[in-house]
Amino acid sequence: MKTIIRILVATSCLFMAGQAVALDAKAAEALAQKNGCLACHTIKQKVIGPALQDIAAKYRGEQGAEAKLIGRVKNGTSGVWGPVPMRPNSPQVKDEDIKLIVQWILTL
Repeated sequence: MKTIIRILVATSCLFMAGQAVALDAKAAEALAQKNGCLACHTIKQKVIGPALQDIAAKYRGEQGAEAKLIGRVKNGTSGVWGPVPMRPNSPQVKDEDIKLIVQWILTL
Protein backbone atom coordinates (compact mmCIF):
# COMPACT_ATOMS: atom_id res chain seq x y z
CA MET A 1 0.00 0.00 0.00
CA LYS A 2 2.80 2.44 0.88
CA THR A 3 4.45 1.70 -2.45
CA ILE A 4 1.27 2.56 -4.36
CA ILE A 5 0.91 5.83 -2.44
CA ARG A 6 4.55 6.74 -3.17
CA ILE A 7 4.05 6.05 -6.86
CA LEU A 8 0.90 8.17 -6.95
CA VAL A 9 2.61 11.04 -5.12
CA ALA A 10 5.66 10.86 -7.41
CA THR A 11 3.46 10.80 -10.51
CA SER A 12 1.40 13.78 -9.36
CA CYS A 13 4.60 15.73 -8.59
CA LEU A 14 5.90 15.07 -12.10
CA PHE A 15 2.58 16.16 -13.56
CA MET A 16 2.61 19.40 -11.56
CA ALA A 17 6.25 20.07 -12.53
CA GLY A 18 5.29 19.74 -16.19
CA GLN A 19 2.49 22.26 -15.72
CA ALA A 20 4.88 24.67 -13.95
CA VAL A 21 7.27 24.54 -16.91
CA ALA A 22 4.40 25.21 -19.31
CA LEU A 23 3.25 28.16 -17.20
CA ASP A 24 6.80 29.56 -17.11
CA ALA A 25 6.99 29.32 -20.91
CA LYS A 26 3.68 31.17 -21.21
CA ALA A 27 4.91 33.80 -18.75
CA ALA A 28 8.16 34.21 -20.67
CA GLU A 29 6.31 34.52 -23.97
CA ALA A 30 4.01 37.12 -22.38
CA LEU A 31 7.09 39.04 -21.19
CA ALA A 32 8.54 38.90 -24.71
CA GLN A 33 5.27 40.28 -26.07
CA LYS A 34 5.02 42.98 -23.38
CA ASN A 35 8.60 44.14 -23.93
CA GLY A 36 8.33 44.37 -27.71
CA CYS A 37 10.51 41.37 -28.61
CA LEU A 38 7.76 39.87 -30.74
CA ALA A 39 7.53 43.03 -32.85
CA CYS A 40 10.76 41.99 -34.59
CA HIS A 41 10.93 38.26 -33.83
CA THR A 42 8.41 35.44 -34.06
CA ILE A 43 8.85 31.93 -32.79
CA LYS A 44 8.96 30.18 -36.17
CA GLN A 45 9.61 32.77 -38.91
CA LYS A 46 12.16 35.50 -39.59
CA VAL A 47 10.54 38.93 -39.55
CA ILE A 48 12.97 41.80 -38.97
CA GLY A 49 15.12 39.68 -36.69
CA PRO A 50 15.67 35.93 -36.79
CA ALA A 51 13.05 33.44 -35.65
CA LEU A 52 13.43 32.56 -32.00
CA GLN A 53 13.65 28.86 -32.92
CA ASP A 54 16.59 29.68 -35.21
CA ILE A 55 18.33 31.48 -32.35
CA ALA A 56 17.77 28.47 -30.10
CA ALA A 57 19.13 26.11 -32.77
CA LYS A 58 22.23 28.24 -33.38
CA TYR A 59 23.18 28.32 -29.70
CA ARG A 60 21.94 24.85 -28.64
CA GLY A 61 24.64 23.14 -26.62
CA GLU A 62 26.99 26.13 -26.70
CA GLN A 63 28.57 26.76 -23.34
CA GLY A 64 27.89 30.31 -22.17
CA ALA A 65 25.07 30.84 -24.68
CA GLU A 66 22.65 32.16 -22.06
CA ALA A 67 25.06 34.82 -20.80
CA LYS A 68 26.01 35.77 -24.38
CA LEU A 69 22.39 36.23 -25.43
CA ILE A 70 21.49 38.14 -22.27
CA GLY A 71 24.31 40.58 -23.08
CA ARG A 72 23.16 40.93 -26.68
CA VAL A 73 19.56 41.60 -25.65
CA LYS A 74 20.63 44.15 -23.02
CA ASN A 75 23.24 45.98 -25.07
CA GLY A 76 22.05 45.41 -28.62
CA THR A 77 24.02 43.83 -31.42
CA SER A 78 24.62 43.99 -35.15
CA GLY A 79 26.06 41.77 -37.83
CA VAL A 80 25.24 38.44 -36.17
CA TRP A 81 22.13 37.71 -38.24
CA GLY A 82 22.59 40.25 -41.02
CA PRO A 83 22.87 44.00 -41.45
CA VAL A 84 19.85 45.05 -39.36
CA PRO A 85 20.98 45.94 -35.82
CA MET A 86 19.04 45.02 -32.71
CA ARG A 87 18.60 48.00 -30.42
CA PRO A 88 19.64 47.81 -26.75
CA ASN A 89 16.88 46.79 -24.36
CA SER A 90 18.40 48.11 -21.17
CA PRO A 91 17.30 49.83 -18.91
CA GLN A 92 13.66 49.63 -20.08
CA VAL A 93 13.57 45.82 -19.70
CA LYS A 94 14.42 44.43 -16.28
CA ASP A 95 17.45 42.11 -16.09
CA GLU A 96 15.38 39.30 -14.59
CA ASP A 97 12.87 39.60 -17.44
CA ILE A 98 15.64 39.43 -20.04
CA LYS A 99 17.06 36.34 -18.35
CA LEU A 100 13.68 34.60 -18.29
CA ILE A 101 13.03 35.45 -21.95
CA VAL A 102 16.47 34.19 -23.02
CA GLN A 103 16.05 30.98 -21.04
CA TRP A 104 12.70 30.44 -22.74
CA ILE A 105 14.17 31.11 -26.20
CA LEU A 106 16.87 28.51 -25.59
CA THR A 107 14.18 25.88 -24.93
CA LEU A 108 12.46 26.35 -28.28
